Amino acid sequence: MSEKEATRPRTPRGVQSIETGGAILRALARAGGPLKLRDLAETLDMVAAQLHPYLVSFRNINMVEQTETGQYQLGPFALHLGLTRLRNQNAYRETIRRVPELAEELGLMVTISVWGLHGPTIVYLQESEARIHSNVAVGGTFMVTMTATGKAFAAYLPAKMTEPLVRAELDGQAPSLYAIPGVSEETFRSEVAMVQKQGYSVTRDAPIPGVSAVAAPVFDHTGTVQLVVTVIGPSNFIDLSEDGACVARLMAFTGALSRDLGQSEDA
Repeated sequence: MSEKEATRPRTPRGVQSIETGGAILRALARAGGPLKLRDLAETLDMVAAQLHPYLVSFRNINMVEQTETGQYQLGPFALHLGLTRLRNQNAYRETIRRVPELAEELGLMVTISVWGLHGPTIVYLQESEARIHSNVAVGGTFMVTMTATGKAFAAYLPAKMTEPLVRAELDGQAPSLYAIPGVSEETFRSEVAMVQKQGYSVTRDAPIPGVSAVAAPVFDHTGTVQLVVTVIGPSNFIDLSEDGACVARLMAFTGALSRDLGQSEDA
């Protein structure tokens, strides 16, 4: 064995049959309903005779059950495991745990915001080397109509929650936090519709000149927005293109969080 091979980290050895069983359970979960044995085998690219013993074992522990027509679906123990996982998941805690790596990878500021009494409220902030001059601070709020974070909330929260503040901002009843004119209602509604279509929101050089941002929501198992993650940085440094590294990485980040919080993979 060479010195290079001796120092190379070894991949922990697993149990192949358990990993195969996991693939079977994932296939049943993705199906969204009962499957015939041959259809499940085809999905997994397995021989039915090879698949059947796994299903027998899963039935014995109530992980899988058979319907009256002989089809297979996830059983009551799978539900119990899922509920236990959901009870132990906390969107805020999980996001904070992962955000430092995201900020370091992108070299940009990352904020976590929740919907509070006064709208989008910053509850966590991870600084980066790319310092920006702004009033972004924990406890501060974002305007709904003029920020990437605000538009992300407006796109996915019920209108009854967001519309009073949106209306106040558009009508000038809520004082602007920024030294620039507010957006028109037509522009705002159009931008929110775009967020709903693409799944994320961006602002370029606004509301603070020289500073841009991209924001994306994190959903739970009910499809409800729990929080919004926003990447903020100097406009000449942050890439806001649809296929750029910043948008792609943020979408992968919030997508993984949402799936871990129970959001359907088909959502």
